[in-house]
Amino acid sequence: MVNPKLKDELNDQLCEAMLSLRTVDECYQFFEDLCTVSELKAMSQRLEVARMLRAGHTYDDIVARTGASTATISRVKRCLNYGADGYHIVLDRLAPDEGAAKDKDKD
Repeated sequence: MVNPKLKDELNDQLCEAMLSLRTVDECYQFFEDLCTVSELKAMSQRLEVARMLRAGHTYDDIVARTGASTATISRVKRCLNYGADGYHIVLDRLAPDEGAAKDKDKD
């Protein structure tokens, strides 16, 4: 379910633009134009934090590997537990075996 507070014509356009990209190089080109280097690095960091949390890493491990603050790690963890499942969708698709193992653990 999409958050109705976020759903609007401009965000739809952004999502459609992202879906139109076909290669990793095209993604780099688009994100380089769209985001600052800091914004892109922050998004990449949050995705890695989510991956590591799902894999069972401790906060100390995550801080050491990513440099993320404990506040960022906590925010990502809250999204994993109570968010819109966007991280789960992406991480399951990037590493389907890892996602399947996580789903089995839930049973």
